[in-house]
Amino acid sequence: MFLELRQYRTKLGQRDNWVKFMEEKIIPFQISQGMVVLGSFVGLEEDDLFVWIRRFESEEERQQLYQAVYESDYWKNEINPHVPNMIDRERSVITRLQATPKSVLQ
Repeated sequence: MFLELRQYRTKLGQRDNWVKFMEEKIIPFQISQGMVVLGSFVGLEEDDLFVWIRRFESEEERQQLYQAVYESDYWKNEINPHVPNMIDRERSVITRLQATPKSVLQ
């Protein structure tokens, strides 16, 4: 099992729109495809920071879920066209993490 910590930087004035889009479109869709989303967050001191965490049981599961989500017609036609308007993909940081034995995020 591992976690994926995804840190995005929103474009100027777009963070509220991005949060709404994530909470109403992206996260529900990904969950419907089997993704486990542990949480999403905004920075208190950085007005362009959005962070979310997903959990995967294995690399094989991650690959299957990525395919189900990112290769779907819904993603390609309904979600992906809106993403570049709200986030700066070049500044995204994706980090894979393994929880320590006593972490509450398992």
